[in-house]
Amino acid sequence: MSLSTVASGIGVLELPCLRLLPISSTQIQFLTVEARKQPSRRRRELSFSHFPVRIQSNRRLRHGFSELNSSFDRSNNGETGHSDTTLKDGEEVRGESSSGVGDSYVALFVGMLGLDNDPLDREQAIEALWKYSLGGKKCVDAIMQFHGCLSLIVNLLKSDSSSACEAAAGLIRSIAAVNLYRESVAESGALEEITALLSRPSLATVVKEQCICALWNLTVDEEIREKVADFDILRLLISFLQDDDVNVKEAAGGVLANLALSRSNHKILVEVGVIPKLAKLLKGDNTENKGSKIIRKEARNVLLELAKDEYYRILVIEEGVVPIPIIGADAYKSFRPDLYSWPSLPDGIKIEQTAKAPSRFGASELLLGLNVDKNVNDVDEAKMKAIVGRTNQQFLARIGAIEFEKEIKSEGPGKSQQLTLLPCVDGVARLVLILGLADELAVTRAAESIADASINEDMRVSFMEAGAVKPLVQLLANNNKEAVKLPVIRALKNLSLSRTVCQRIEAEGAVWFLINLLKQPEISLSVTEHILDILAHILDPNKEMVSKFYEGPVNGSKADSRKEVLDAAVFSRLVQIAKKASPNLLRNAISVIEFGIVSNPNMDTIISEDITTVLDLALRQKVLEEPENEAEELEKHLLELEEAGLTISAASRLLTKLVDSESFRQTIDVAVFTELLRKILKSSLPLHYKDWVAACLVKLTALSSPSHSLNNPINIEVTLYKTIPSLVEQMSFSSSPEAKEAAVLELNKIVSEEVPESTQTLASQGGIEPLVKLLEERNERCVEASLSVLYNLSMDSENHTAIIRAGAVPVLRRIVMSQRPQWEKALRLLRNLPV
Repeated sequence: MSLSTVASGIGVLELPCLRLLPISSTQIQFLTVEARKQPSRRRRELSFSHFPVRIQSNRRLRHGFSELNSSFDRSNNGETGHSDTTLKDGEEVRGESSSGVGDSYVALFVGMLGLDNDPLDREQAIEALWKYSLGGKKCVDAIMQFHGCLSLIVNLLKSDSSSACEAAAGLIRSIAAVNLYRESVAESGALEEITALLSRPSLATVVKEQCICALWNLTVDEEIREKVADFDILRLLISFLQDDDVNVKEAAGGVLANLALSRSNHKILVEVGVIPKLAKLLKGDNTENKGSKIIRKEARNVLLELAKDEYYRILVIEEGVVPIPIIGADAYKSFRPDLYSWPSLPDGIKIEQTAKAPSRFGASELLLGLNVDKNVNDVDEAKMKAIVGRTNQQFLARIGAIEFEKEIKSEGPGKSQQLTLLPCVDGVARLVLILGLADELAVTRAAESIADASINEDMRVSFMEAGAVKPLVQLLANNNKEAVKLPVIRALKNLSLSRTVCQRIEAEGAVWFLINLLKQPEISLSVTEHILDILAHILDPNKEMVSKFYEGPVNGSKADSRKEVLDAAVFSRLVQIAKKASPNLLRNAISVIEFGIVSNPNMDTIISEDITTVLDLALRQKVLEEPENEAEELEKHLLELEEAGLTISAASRLLTKLVDSESFRQTIDVAVFTELLRKILKSSLPLHYKDWVAACLVKLTALSSPSHSLNNPINIEVTLYKTIPSLVEQMSFSSSPEAKEAAVLELNKIVSEEVPESTQTLASQGGIEPLVKLLEERNERCVEASLSVLYNLSMDSENHTAIIRAGAVPVLRRIVMSQRPQWEKALRLLRNLPV
């Protein structure tokens, strides 16, 4: 059946933005009335979805229909009131006779979608139905009342005609805008056909737009999101984010925003690489993206949903965008910029006034940024970004354009946790600006955001250069509410992971305020833990020694202030905390106590406290006594070993320094601590944590028995459980030939002096294979020492298999055949092996 047989009087109607179609005058009247029968007011009131997601409609085609209506009215001399419609309560409604005619023509066009019809007729029918569906839900209902029509519509997505594919995808888009039919569309195979259509190498832009918008409407349904979140579909959507057509990019971003609403889709979204692409669009790295507000909005929505997960939030921040709390425009009214002060850098450093006298009209201050001075010439990139960010944010705050939302009240569910995303330069400056506001809730949320965003050295330095340290320390000093102090202290803790920022925090006087807080017994355990973390970072003895070596000794005022702060009351409080604290608190308390000993060697203050109890508690770790658990708990066991190793290493280091005091040695039982350290040395503790254990054990032994012989039981244990494993590790993994040579020479010395069980320990630690590899080195001393050690190992027949398996035989034969200086030793070793 062709359209020419539908009725007599065929006319050609030209529609704007649409192709020319032969449609009868009766059909034109029917489609026109259907498309315009609902006024705009009713359309706005009609809601098809309960989800906070935009349902995509085709406004361009709706505009086309409005012009179609106008042309139809003009063709009827403006007598629209005499058609089959009546006006009731200011609304245009269709009469019963017109409804019947409409239903009959919908049935006709649906019938023409049949597979046995001419492809051109099917194409014209699907386009007519697509245009008709733009009339709203009732028009879609009229089409969907015919069973099987959805399968015929989906089948047309396979058509070779771009017009047919566009119309079919557009009709599916209209149907998917209605809640009732989304599941039917998903079950009809539309998702598979849309994916296949989008995978075509050369596809018209209008077809892409309709297909992706159909997915946009379908993914409103949570169950359908699970079906759409397929790797192939996501890969296509991400590629469309770089499409030349802005409508395609916006639609692809809308689909990804819908998919991100389901937490179950977050993993695959991250795996497919959505974060870097959307972060680039959000930052507007090129001029093309800056003009599209919709794509930036959708990109922001996706990244905000992903940022709800702690790990994914780190990935988002690494791409150069920072989560910022929305605090409401009213909160910024308390912002008061320093309008009449001499210009300074964001971190508070004043720019030197080089002019002898102020200019008459203030031009020297105004044009300061144009004055290239030797003192301002070395501003690094971080400072320049801080200046740009501060200027942008303060300007927006002064004109009242930084936020347009009204004040956000915290009593609303989830209202106080609203976030947005800003590029790093603006985001860091915005958070620092919020720290200076009067709203405590806003300040608290800004401090939390700073703590979350301080994920690496660059971000920590950026906050320091932007001037975040000073207001945080001021809040620590002036605000007594724990609800404010906890996020502030947490922010300082994460910032203090940077050695550079640590120095700035100490320079701002934070140590004194932290110590005063620590002395208060009523503070919570979480606050105590964060304070000790900060103090352990600032007062780290290892960092102090490095600082003295590279930067010279600590200046007098700084050293004196530390001595004044770390008094007897502080040590008493630290010991009290360490006795009943978690492993992390215990380790940090010991670290701060050790720093106090380094900076103030007066042992009387330390000995007066029950420091031996703390040391005994730190060295008795339960995890060392537990056997290795099963495979599913192995990771947890390894983490516990790492934590125990840090605590034991800190306690051993402190004990090593305390035993230098004769008065302290008189207060402890050396035998008890020696036995504890020997037990730790033989345990499964990671090797690098045994350095201070071995050093402390050797020192205790030397103080109790001055003999330095290797046959001393303590020295033997240190050699077997620390020295030999360390040398094997050095031979295996060191990239320095000199380090390998030193290791094998030391091993040769240990084995030659016949330390008991040294060869067994060397073989059990995997030392045979690296020794064989060293035979191929050109260093003659290294080869000779390796041959000597391997010869001693070969005296035990149990090691023969390991030596042969390591490939020693071919290497030894080459040494013998080439008459190298060590050929006699190589020959003796070959004779010992069963070859």
